[in-house]
Amino acid sequence: MATRYKVVFDCADPHRLARFWAAALGYVVEDNSALINRLLEAGQVARELVVKVDGRLCWRDMAAIRDPDAPVDEATGVGRGGRVLFQAVPEPKAVKNRVHLDLHVGPDRRAEEVQRLVGLGAKVLHEGNLGGRWTTLADPEGNEFCVA
Repeated sequence: MATRYKVVFDCADPHRLARFWAAALGYVVEDNSALINRLLEAGQVARELVVKVDGRLCWRDMAAIRDPDAPVDEATGVGRGGRVLFQAVPEPKAVKNRVHLDLHVGPDRRAEEVQRLVGLGAKVLHEGNLGGRWTTLADPEGNEFCVA
């Protein structure tokens, strides 16, 4: 049996990065407000652990995005397919990523997709060509990723 997983980004602003990556990947930001409300009403979490974002309660220090076509647990809002979690950490990014995402859009769409991502807040770092072309970008917090 395969192991389920999610990709986790350490960051300064999890809600900003969740919005960026949801738009970049065609994912949706998870809505955990039903779970948060239940936990608040039961006194199981402190109010200072949550914040309102886009009109709904969210975890202050984390946000996740999910594949909109995959199943979702309605009680928690957690996706059961592809997921990316963004968690706040106190230290800034200091060096190159050891893991990064490659977005495969094809050679005919690469330039257009790079421009769309730049419009969302990404920054082009460099172009590569080793038997195939790609563009390395940085997300709004400097995390590198490639578009091929």
